[in-house]
Order: sequence, then structure tokens, then C-alpha cells
Amino acid sequence: MEKIPLYKRYADSFKKLGELSHAAAKIDETNVYQVANPGTRKIMDMLVEDNTLPESHLEGIENFEKFYDLVQSGKSGLILMEHYSNTDLPSFCYMLEKSGNPKVADLSKRIVAIAGMKLNEADPTVRAFAESFTRVVIYPTRSLDKKEADAASEEEAKAEEQKARKINMAAMRAMTECKKRGEVILVFPSGTRYRPGHPETKRGLKEIDSYLRLFDVVLLVSINGSILEIQDENMLNDLCAPAVTIFGAHEVIECKPFRDEYLASLPADEADPKQKMIDHVMDLLEKQHNEIEAKNNG
Repeated sequence: MEKIPLYKRYADSFKKLGELSHAAAKIDETNVYQVANPGTRKIMDMLVEDNTLPESHLEGIENFEKFYDLVQSGKSGLILMEHYSNTDLPSFCYMLEKSGNPKVADLSKRIVAIAGMKLNEADPTVRAFAESFTRVVIYPTRSLDKKEADAASEEEAKAEEQKARKINMAAMRAMTECKKRGEVILVFPSGTRYRPGHPETKRGLKEIDSYLRLFDVVLLVSINGSILEIQDENMLNDLCAPAVTIFGAHEVIECKPFRDEYLASLPADEADPKQKMIDHVMDLLEKQHNEIEAKNNG
């Protein structure tokens, strides 16, 4: 099927999304936890179903089950997932829910994604797209660095830094409450979609190390295939076409021993151990991605 820009193929659906949207257009410390909008979720599920070919599946479903069981037993759970398009989360939740496995289907209902505030503030349609899923909104370091660089004065830069601090402290409190409720936090460790030819967009952010310190168990999830093909910064320009999508789960990792063992392997004078830690995580995701690619194309 011909690849068509998302905004053209789903113009009518996006109009309906806008009508159903009620998420805040501005983020502050009072509204960082945002519960999924069931109305817009139905439209997102339709979009994903339209474009998910029958060969799409979950690899390592036993690892999804084990992760679910550990969260059920009281462990705090973190998912670190590759990021290729803005349908990664919708497709992932849809495929978990339609897996036919009760535990895996229930896992989809427990996912809370960490989202940058740009998804709420940049564009009404993108906001409606994002609000289909429960999320905790943060002020990303990258965005703050840019705002501070563009600030007209030192006072303006300080005000922006204070705003970021308040939002991110509120986000931390919201994550703590999520853990108490048995919800699972999902993070894209690269912080942005991967753009072919730009390897820096696939590098993990060192801030992710703090998540490894805060959670008991982590599931690394790779993605092979996407229903969207990125074109530019505007998500609505992405090309859309049916695709085989495979979400693969690594064996469940216990965060503390995993982190302690890797950091202990680094030289004592390592300048940036946090970055090295997340580089190691991204290497594991890449290895997993390549193994699944070879298995399914062999």
C-alpha cells in the first residue's frame, strides 16, 4: 500500500480527536499526571488496527508474563523501550491488549508513559493523540537547555529553570504514587524518535540512570517495524502504511544488581559512569533488536 502522510489519511479521524480532546494545553506542577482519554483511545486503536499486519506479534511473551507477575507481587516495574515513531506506545499497548494472554493484556492497562511536555503544548492534534494513554509529563533536560539558551535575560533563564524543577519534582511524586498503585512506568531512554542517518537520536540519556535506581525490575523492549515513517519534526507529516511490527522483551532484569555490577566493571576514573550505564542499556536493546530482525527475516 502507498505510504500517505498521516494528516491526509486520517484527516476526518483527527478532526474527531480534536473534538474529544480535553487535556491541558499548558503543563505546570498541578497537572503532570494525566489519565488516558477513553474517547481518543478508541480512535488510536482504530488507526493501529488499520495498519497492523497479521504477522505482527510479541517476542518473548514469557518475559512479559514474568514481569507482570513480579509487579503483581509488589515489585516496582520499569519498561525501557526503543523509539522509532509516535505510534510506538499505541501499537505496544494495542498488541499487549490483543495478545490473548490475560496477564499481558492486563499489563497494557497498567502502563504509564513518561512524556515530554511538548506533546501537550506544541499542537492540538498531537496533544489529542498523546492523551489517549495515561502519562506523567516531565520537563526534559534537552528542552530546558534550549529554553535557557534562547532566554532574553538571566532572570528569564532562571524562571524557566525554576518552572522545570517544579514540574519534574511533581512528576517524581506522581511516579511514586504510580508505583504504589502497581502501575508500570514506560520510558523511551533516547528521549526522542530515532532518525536514520542521525545516530545521536538513538543515544540514551544519562538521566535514565536515575530510573534504574528508583525501580526494582526493568524490562527492555525492542521494536522491529513501524506503521509510521518519520519525515520531519512534525509527527503529522509522518508517512503511514500497514506494517509488521514486533515488540520483543528481554529477560526481566533486577535493577540494583544489574546497575551495581556494570558500574563496578568501569575504571575507577571513568568520567561519566551514568552515561556509560545507559550506553550499556542501549547496546542491549540494539543487540536484541538485531537478533529479532535476523530471526524473522531468516
